[in-house]
Amino acid sequence: MVKMSVKKSSFKLLERRYFSEAFKKEKINEILSKKTTVKELSLLYEIKEGVIYRWLHQYSKVKLSGVKIHYEMESEEQKTLFYKDKVAELERIVGMKQIEIDFLNKLIEIASSELNVDIKKNFSTFRSNGSENTRQKKDLL
Repeated sequence: MVKMSVKKSSFKLLERRYFSEAFKKEKINEILSKKTTVKELSLLYEIKEGVIYRWLHQYSKVKLSGVKIHYEMESEEQKTLFYKDKVAELERIVGMKQIEIDFLNKLIEIASSELNVDIKKNFSTFRSNGSENTRQKKDLL
């Protein structure tokens, strides 16, 4: 007896969406006026970037025949400026932390000299094996 299995497919039909010409022209004008980018529109409306570039060629006022334009340049420039600002902020924070460390080290140094006690932990010193009293008892035995 031959068993036949029926395989259920998980294929899902996607609905086809249509965008009006007014919507397309509005979004193209936003891109050309640098209010948004192709990538942002693609993520926001879940449209492939190629479709948006096709709209650019169809609906832009300037005919783009044979000319390649990189529309993401402004976005890259914004990212660069953002990261430069972020680096400057982090360098400022690191500088403040270094000043704080220097202050605390100086405070420990002054306190040590005032109190005549070594406050700073010294990891290179050997640990004691017990108190003097213990050593004296061992010596007596």
